[in-house]
Amino acid sequence: MIIAITRFQLPSPITRSEAREIFLSTAPTYQGVAGLVRKHYVLSQDGSTAGGIYVWESQAEAEALYTESWKTLVREKYGTEPSVTYFDSPVVVDNISQAIHSDD
Repeated sequence: MIIAITRFQLPSPITRSEAREIFLSTAPTYQGVAGLVRKHYVLSQDGSTAGGIYVWESQAEAEALYTESWKTLVREKYGTEPSVTYFDSPVVVDNISQAIHSDD
């Protein structure tokens, strides 16, 4: 699995309530995206940084999302440039299913 973390510094801090409203407005965009297992929207405690933590089946599928049009959507919605960082996730501890998953 691949973890992608997106981050963007906001032009001015927003509240948790404001973030929730914005996040809910874009959440349907991510339903049914090929290879996307899960997305967590995140907001820093001081409200100055927002982003997402995405769990992907592959990096190719992740890269298919983070196109120029996705960057434009972020710029229009949040008024700032996003960054994307990829991490390999070879082991996952799942306390809900009480399992440890490995990609081997």
